[in-house]
Amino acid sequence: MRKLKIIEHISLDGVIQHSADDDGFSYSDWTAPYRTPAGRDAVLAAQGERFDLLLGRRTYDIWSGYWPKAPSSPMADGINTATKYVATHRPESLEWGPFEGLGPDIVEGVRRIKSQNGPDIILWGSSTLTSMLLEHGLADEVVLAVYPVLLGTGKRLFAEGTPPRSFELASTKSFPSGIIFTTYNVAGPLKTG
Repeated sequence: MRKLKIIEHISLDGVIQHSADDDGFSYSDWTAPYRTPAGRDAVLAAQGERFDLLLGRRTYDIWSGYWPKAPSSPMADGINTATKYVATHRPESLEWGPFEGLGPDIVEGVRRIKSQNGPDIILWGSSTLTSMLLEHGLADEVVLAVYPVLLGTGKRLFAEGTPPRSFELASTKSFPSGIIFTTYNVAGPLKTG
């Protein structure tokens, strides 16, 4: 069974939104001042040499406007060659590939691709899919690059209504730029008392 990892760049107040779009978010590319070669290497290591992508339709549309035109690099090459599994009601309109629609039942589509042979699957950029994956026990690992900023507004990784879960710390590393890179294994239902 393939491992499914959620990887996110996140502010201290939980914001993962990076692009200014029609919803009024005005902090486009807020991670840029903190980017370093060491941080890039940590992201590349978390992804692995080969991986496939699980993307919501909005993330797919944003990325398809950037990554196919990006200069060759380990990051761009990995993203462009990965199979993109896309949660969409319009799979016929997908063009940036290789790609595959998940089908009308996203949960069953994710179960299907996890059961196939292949590289790990990485989810980037979808708080809606993140909550669904955790609710149905489909995520194995959460990797967070936490930035030393408060944004106050924007889409958050864990939206209201995300089911309670417990996580186990797998690793953590801090960088001189102030970023803390932390990996958690999903441990199951929330443990209390």
